[in-house]
Amino acid sequence: MRSLLIFTLVGAGAQLVDGALGMAFGVTASTLLVLSGLGAAQASAAVHLAEVGTTLASGASHWRFKNIDWAIVLKLGLPGAIGAFAGATVLSSLSTEHAAPLMAAILVAIGVYVLLRFSLRNPPVLRHGETPHSARFLSPLGLFGGFIDASGGGGWGPVTTSTLLSRGKTAPRTVIGSVSASEFLVALSASVGFGIGLREEFVQNLPVVLGLAVGGVLAAPLAAWLVSRIRPALLGTAVGGVIVLTNSQKLVHYFGIHWPWSTAVYTLIVIGWGVALYVAWRYRRVVEPAPTAADTETVPALGRR
Repeated sequence: MRSLLIFTLVGAGAQLVDGALGMAFGVTASTLLVLSGLGAAQASAAVHLAEVGTTLASGASHWRFKNIDWAIVLKLGLPGAIGAFAGATVLSSLSTEHAAPLMAAILVAIGVYVLLRFSLRNPPVLRHGETPHSARFLSPLGLFGGFIDASGGGGWGPVTTSTLLSRGKTAPRTVIGSVSASEFLVALSASVGFGIGLREEFVQNLPVVLGLAVGGVLAAPLAAWLVSRIRPALLGTAVGGVIVLTNSQKLVHYFGIHWPWSTAVYTLIVIGWGVALYVAWRYRRVVEPAPTAADTETVPALGRR
């Protein structure tokens, strides 16, 4: 019972971050499961099975708060499901750990770009409910993101959310809501792939899955409400900081950087992130123009209901 409660709290905390920032549920939960002794495939399988419930609740909650563009969900989610099934099948018999440093470096670069773009520049778009991204762009992104997510135990949010934000064509709340909703298809497909590849091992950690799922489902509405209230500049800056900090940890471990240098690296990142958040907050009234009449006819003004 105690373990179930712990994993429920972990699931709730991970979903609050994931639902509000569009990423980090898989990374947080997978890390905990691997530290507890599970293999990479078993940990990823447990997380994705739990995410079938959490992403369904998250998608419904984002729909309730009008954070979803369904065209993005379909163009991104269906290829993502194909990539996730392939990634789950591969991970069931092959480790992809050697690719982690390269992916981490790419995501750190994207995270820095997103952080600077939303903290120092005028948010590129404030209009809500449009789909300026073509299927030619979204489909390969979804396919790649789904494969990385299943084979690496997480990564759908960092790959897709950061890329869409860096394009600057869709409001952050719409990106996060659409990515969260499309992740249901990814989690479901990955779970099927792990079920085929792992067979009996797939059902050995159901208490862990139950705890993560219950906690995530309970936290999903609060996370969706939170993202509908945060202004785009602050939200984009927060997302960029999460991407940089999470993936820099992988690079620090890979290159064998130990204390005190590792602490110095993390301290500099946190200080830079804090400064960027302050700049985004300090100038949010200047860099975010008031919604136009056309905007208010289709959706409540960003940052308020």
